[in-house]
Amino acid sequence: MAKESIKAREVKRNKLVAKFAEKRKQLKAEGNWEELQKLPRNSSPVRLKNRCQLTGRPKGYIRHFGLSRNQFRKLASEGKIPGVTKASW
Repeated sequence: MAKESIKAREVKRNKLVAKFAEKRKQLKAEGNWEELQKLPRNSSPVRLKNRCQLTGRPKGYIRHFGLSRNQFRKLASEGKIPGVTKASW
């Protein structure tokens, strides 16, 4: 499980990316690179990392569900993810 500070930092980055997305797009279209460099570094979408919504684990992330493989398996076997069943034959 990731530290709470790491999860909070990632949430902060997500907010910054959303806040400056339109301005960043406009500056890129104009080719105004000086103004673009003055924006906060964390407002760049490249700096985002996909993390599990429950644990904050960065590796083994399943995009479709927003969970790490461990949490996905646990929730799927408990039947808490709609439409997902364990294979049996």
